[in-house]
Amino acid sequence: MIGAITLASCSTLKNVSSNIKSSFNKGLTAQQNDNIQSSITDTNSIDFLENISVTPGNSYIKNGAGKMITEKKNEMATKYDAMPSNLSEGEKLNWLQLKYSIRMDIAVEAITNIPLLQKIDEWWGTPYSLGGSSKNGVDCSYFTLDVMKEVYKVNLKRTAAEQYEQSAKIEWNNLKEGDLIFFKAEGRRNISHVGIYLANNKFAHASTSQGVTISDLADPYWQRRLYSLGRVAAQN
Repeated sequence: MIGAITLASCSTLKNVSSNIKSSFNKGLTAQQNDNIQSSITDTNSIDFLENISVTPGNSYIKNGAGKMITEKKNEMATKYDAMPSNLSEGEKLNWLQLKYSIRMDIAVEAITNIPLLQKIDEWWGTPYSLGGSSKNGVDCSYFTLDVMKEVYKVNLKRTAAEQYEQSAKIEWNNLKEGDLIFFKAEGRRNISHVGIYLANNKFAHASTSQGVTISDLADPYWQRRLYSLGRVAAQN
């Protein structure tokens, strides 16, 4: 856990973001750097603002017929998803604040639990593996077990079904950061998936398709499978 932490304001993060880009670009060839700068210049045009809508994790562009279509993530965007190795300790904290404010679609000032973000980021992108408990592969219940133990001092049982039985059921209007969200796949009798609620309908989990990531409860896929909300008190 971290002691005193100073979180950045929006104006500070603009400078941090600029510094991070500068540090990242130092490792690129001159040609790659020129391409990036050209892309940045292009995105300042009116056409870009009129034709591209960006949401956390996805970009939507208008095709020739004027319809919005999903744009695939490019390699550069994927690289920016991992923390650059040459940041100072202060820049690392601000980088986390910036990254997860975008992922959760909330103001940077609303990011307060840095230890939680640090723990999620340790696991970020780890592929899903049923029964897995390492950075080579992890399943949903071990991810929640590890995060809840380290951040909230909550000792969870090993499987999603056991964590469901262990938790006190809560209502939607009482849902808060650190609560557990349980899902049932269609046709399944038992709980099949679990995640940790963050904010703004977002939750962190080990996804079978994307590995450890953040997803939105407003997504129809998760709406159909949402089964219960639960809370486990910290043990002294």
